[in-house]
Amino acid sequence: MILDTNALSAFAEGDENLGTLLGTSAELCVPTVVLGEYRFGMRQSQNRRVYEEWLSEALSDLVVLPILDSTSVHYAALWHELKKAGTPIPTNDAWIAAIGHEHRLPIVSRDTHFDLVHGLRRIGW
Repeated sequence: MILDTNALSAFAEGDENLGTLLGTSAELCVPTVVLGEYRFGMRQSQNRRVYEEWLSEALSDLVVLPILDSTSVHYAALWHELKKAGTPIPTNDAWIAAIGHEHRLPIVSRDTHFDLVHGLRRIGW
């Protein structure tokens, strides 16, 4: 499963419902885009050091998925499809969706706009 930023945040906060869901997965992945969004949020937090420490420890258990040239092929195709349908989603989420397509993994997120991406499975909690 791929964690979206809201899932990573909830994971950091110890969300029990999410924890139960994630416990069923053999491998948890996080895209570099999500790490960027999460680190941006940490910079604005009064608990920055706590979250930085948590992330440093959590990264040893997460698979970081980079954006590659092959990812851009998926991004271009799904962005074109969404724009043509008149249903674009936030740019960072389009990259996250492209990574999901590329690796054929579901996205764990509360953002329902991922449901607009053909062939992508979103898991909410």
